[in-house]
Amino acid sequence: MKKVLLTGISGYIGLHCAAELLQQGYAVKGSVRSLSKAEKLTDTITKFVDPKGKLEFCELDLLKDDAWDEAVSDCDFVMHVASPFFSKIPKDENELIKPAVEGTQRALKAAHKAGIKRVVLTSSMVAMLGDVKGDENIDQNSWTEVNAKNATAYLKSKTLAEKSAWEFVKEKDMELVTIHPGPVYGPSLSDDLSGESMTLFKRIMTGELKQMIHASINMSDVRDVAKIHVLALENEQATGQRLIVATERAHSYQEITELLKTKGYEKVSTKVAPNFMVKFLANFNSEMKGMMPYVGKKYEGSVMASKNIFNWEPIPFDKMVLDTAKSVENVLNSEC
Repeated sequence: MKKVLLTGISGYIGLHCAAELLQQGYAVKGSVRSLSKAEKLTDTITKFVDPKGKLEFCELDLLKDDAWDEAVSDCDFVMHVASPFFSKIPKDENELIKPAVEGTQRALKAAHKAGIKRVVLTSSMVAMLGDVKGDENIDQNSWTEVNAKNATAYLKSKTLAEKSAWEFVKEKDMELVTIHPGPVYGPSLSDDLSGESMTLFKRIMTGELKQMIHASINMSDVRDVAKIHVLALENEQATGQRLIVATERAHSYQEITELLKTKGYEKVSTKVAPNFMVKFLANFNSEMKGMMPYVGKKYEGSVMASKNIFNWEPIPFDKMVLDTAKSVENVLNSEC
């Protein structure tokens, strides 16, 4: 039985990766910042798949060397999902960049030392946005220019972390595959709505969010993202690939609200904020400032490589949106 070190198992994507790995017969060692989370995470995962004794946990910190070598010592693969993310602009961009880059390096160094052949790394489409001016057709060869005017700390963190990974494996006997989702939605495996994806849908569905930004990009279903992470572990064609895992075309945030409105979510607002207003508010609001790489812009990524390598079809946009809404609705109803 092959074992995978899965970093960031407690996150939105991490939980789905854990469930998918277990369903496909892998043993999972999930990293957490505190082992106090282990029991709750086991209970959450067990609701969707029986671990059958193949789930364990270890304690790792992206900013500390402690325990990384021990964590990978009995594993066959590393799936490095853990990376900090929040939409607000931090006062110090290194709050995002440092753990992203250093965590990636720690995962790769430990894997190499343990003789692990392949690492699958969660990157993002935000590492592929060119000069961050929009109307960009992006593919496996696209990179975000980190010195671009609108390159935020998050864009820099994902781009620099991925670049450091490719640089690391260049002269090593190691294989790297990077997975690039767009904004990730889809049902949550937990009842935690505090993450960026679930929070957005909660705010839309409760009517708290009165206007959406005008922006379009390929969006990703978390179930697809987890599936491709797992398939990439042993698919030879995936070796050395940067794989976009998302819808086949770009979608706007207004499409989300309009779909929800037509399906009976009455509190949803379908209004779109004028670009000039968002840009003005960005001068005073760190969350608005974090949206500036996308406001008034369209980024369209090609998923052909992923489709061909894995004989995969993305989950339809409508299903992704409605399944996300249902997941959020279930949690909100249980809190009543």
